[in-house]
Amino acid sequence: MTTISHAATAGAAPTSSGLVWTGRALSGLVVLFLLFDGTIKLVPLQVAIDTVIPLGWPTDPVTWRALGIVLIVSTLLYAYPRTAFLGALLITAYLGGAVATHVRVGSPLFSHSLFGVYMGIALWTGLWLRDPRIRALLR
Repeated sequence: MTTISHAATAGAAPTSSGLVWTGRALSGLVVLFLLFDGTIKLVPLQVAIDTVIPLGWPTDPVTWRALGIVLIVSTLLYAYPRTAFLGALLITAYLGGAVATHVRVGSPLFSHSLFGVYMGIALWTGLWLRDPRIRALLR
């Protein structure tokens, strides 16, 4: 296993401690936000249900619990280093659905429609900073 990791990062530039910790902090903020978002869907809190009515989503608790589970599982995969790339892909897809929903209903562009894009940028930047394999891949 060490050989594979070494081979994957052989061409990567040396990693500074500050870079890695910045990535961990940014990823940590993303994880906290997404776990909170998933939890309020899992419960589901009435405030979460009320906010989706103008978006045209169903308000039944089963739908929101399922979305909460998908988001929490994807976020936990992102938080664990060995599965972070898979988690990032799944969360990106989830956020794409959120962006599409807001664009479809004509939500304000910079505050609502692009919020998923902002989260995606933070998600991938955090992963890029903390994982030399991702930096080597995106070189």
